Amino acid sequence: MDQCSVESFGHTAILPDFVLEIKKDYIISMTDIRIGTCSWKYPSWEGLVYSSREPANYLEEYARKYNTVEVDQWFWSLGKSGAALPRRETVAEYDSATPADFLFTVKCPNSLTLTHQYARKGEPLVENSRFLDVEFFLRFIESLAPLIPKVGLFIFQFEYLNKDKMESKAKFLEGLASFMDSLPADFPYAFEIRNPRWVDAEWFGLLKEKKVAPVFLQGYWMDDVAKTLNTYGNLIGNTFCVRLHGEDREGMEEKTGEDWSKIVRPKDEELVHIIPSIKILAENGKKGFINTNNHYEGSAPKTIEKIEAFIKP
Repeated sequence: MDQCSVESFGHTAILPDFVLEIKKDYIISMTDIRIGTCSWKYPSWEGLVYSSREPANYLEEYARKYNTVEVDQWFWSLGKSGAALPRRETVAEYDSATPADFLFTVKCPNSLTLTHQYARKGEPLVENSRFLDVEFFLRFIESLAPLIPKVGLFIFQFEYLNKDKMESKAKFLEGLASFMDSLPADFPYAFEIRNPRWVDAEWFGLLKEKKVAPVFLQGYWMDDVAKTLNTYGNLIGNTFCVRLHGEDREGMEEKTGEDWSKIVRPKDEELVHIIPSIKILAENGKKGFINTNNHYEGSAPKTIEKIEAFIKP
């Protein structure tokens, strides 16, 4: 296959020669698809997002460039003695730092999505009493009250569930369906699972029935997002989320030295197929979020530059 060099992706990349045709044909409305990063406080984004390595308010400057961001700091909530909730002053700070049309995709506490407490290898598993606990979720959203109008999705992220943690897919879906039915209506929910074999028509059918969004994860041994979107696109409801995460967190941190200002592991061939698949959903009236992680290619802002090269006329 012939190759071409594409400078507009933020670095010189060797891509198949059909890339420019894809860029021409696959224009996505920015009102339908929001693109942002996973977290935001990275001094090495100076010049890409921030005016300096230590701006007065990272989030305020971030919101001048992007209209959405993923928040994961409240995900890490589960402790052996209890589960933490967001501090009200932090919630108020995030609200004041962002304009009215800004949207957060908020990862819900892992207190709700972990079946068991974290354990070292060889230690016995201890059940997590807050797993799918609706009352705890109600306390969580109460603590977020000022920010609720700016929440685009409440994301429930589940780990890979082996036989020791969940005896079967059927049992998981039964419990999840009951949990979904108990959640307050009219909030935007999204669910992510990390068992690739469970991501099938039954999974998407349940989410569509309950009017919640699927989360598609690129990385962590999940099937390619483009393949999944193309296979099950007709089963997706009104909203979806794609998380460009990558598969080698520790390796990327070592390779970059945690300087997240440049691409170190290009994923152009993946993006060439993922973005057109997202475009089809947008054309069919779906609303979407693309959440980009530094660990995907080495620099979330640089990855977004690539994506924008596709979606801008």
